Amino acid sequence: MISLSRHGARSPHTYWAALRAFNALVLALFMFTATAEAGERPVVLALGDSLTAGYGLPPGKAFPEQLQAALGEQGIDAKVINGGVSGDTSAGGLARLDWLLGEHPDLVIVELGANDGLRGLDPAITRDNLDRIIARINETGARVLLAGMVAPPNLGTDYGEKFASLYPALAQKHGTAFYPFFLDGVAMDPALNQEDGIHPTAEGVAVIVGKMLPVVIGGLAEAVR
Repeated sequence: MISLSRHGARSPHTYWAALRAFNALVLALFMFTATAEAGERPVVLALGDSLTAGYGLPPGKAFPEQLQAALGEQGIDAKVINGGVSGDTSAGGLARLDWLLGEHPDLVIVELGANDGLRGLDPAITRDNLDRIIARINETGARVLLAGMVAPPNLGTDYGEKFASLYPALAQKHGTAFYPFFLDGVAMDPALNQEDGIHPTAEGVAVIVGKMLPVVIGGLAEAVR
């Protein structure tokens, strides 16, 4: 029996959260096995900007490639498509979305808005573009995993709050899976970023993938159910 005393390693809340995560993983692996036996391979589309595209990274080290490898290590033979374009804004992602949806993804990871923030675009415009992107994906029957982003601090507190809050608001509106900050654990860490201080190194991407992996697996499980 696992101890739940204060001298143990886990509190009741932590124990039940871990148990739910474990059960979700077992369910996901079962469903992916059934999908594989049916001759189908889950498809994940990573729709984003340079953070997804792999700016400054060697071949095979971008987010989509590392995510596919990490899924494979969990026994999930998924195809992860690199739909990242360096410099892309939320408007750019919307403009090329239909072409990418031709790949018939089961899950779409939406990582857009960083360049909107860098350019100081009105957060209402970013929200509208992402709103339309999510709605369009939902029309295809694919699941969405929305990754949040933050604005540069030099744009001020008011802008930063409006920008950051649009992501959870959209996730709640559409009922999508949500990862609050794509660069969680990596941003502002010189050891995990390239010289520009913006784009992660291969090691930084590995941190992102490791943190996002449970959410991606959960999203895929919902998608292939």
